[in-house]
Amino acid sequence: MKKNILIINVCKEPLHIMEFVEPIKKIILGEGLNFFEKNYSDVSTFDLDNASSIIICGTSLKDNEFTKHMKFFDWIKEINKPILGICAGVQIIGLIFGGKINTMTEIGFYFEEFEKIFLGLSGKQEVYHLHNNFIDFKKLNNFEVYCVQNGVSQAVKHKDKEIYGVLFHPEVRQKEMILSFISK
Repeated sequence: MKKNILIINVCKEPLHIMEFVEPIKKIILGEGLNFFEKNYSDVSTFDLDNASSIIICGTSLKDNEFTKHMKFFDWIKEINKPILGICAGVQIIGLIFGGKINTMTEIGFYFEEFEKIFLGLSGKQEVYHLHNNFIDFKKLNNFEVYCVQNGVSQAVKHKDKEIYGVLFHPEVRQKEMILSFISK
C-alpha cells in the first residue's frame, strides 16, 4: 500500500493550525510522501480506509474543545493502522481507552529519559513541552509507558496495537521520531 498519511487537526482556532499542524505537514512533505489533512469532525470511514497511518496533532494550551466531542474519535479502538497522537492527540487516545484528564502545565524544553527505544528515541533526549493536561497512562493496563517526567507519562504505546502517543511536541525537536513513525 502506498503511504498516504491522514493528519488530523484538532485546533478550534484556524490560526493555531500554523503552529501545530503545518510543521507536521512540512516534515512529511520533506520525505516526498502523500498526506491529507482533515478536521477531526470531518474524518469519514473513507478517510480512515484510505490512510496508511494517522497522526492526531496537538493544539494550543487553552484549546480543549475536542474533549467535548470524543464521539468523533470512537474509531481509534477499532482501527488497525498506526496512529501517533501528539499532545492533545495522546490525550484523546487516553480518553478513548478510559483515562481521565489531569492538570499540570509544562512549557519549555525538558530533558527526558527514554527507558526503551521509542520510535527511534532512546536515552536522554531534549523535548519541547506545551501542555496543561495529561493522562496517567500508568493506570491504563493496555499501554506501556516508555518515558516519564515528574510522574507524567510522556511517551506511550498500546500493548497490542501500533498506537503511539507523546505529550511533548516532536515537530519542534524530535522530527526523526515522526519520520520513524511514518516509516512503519
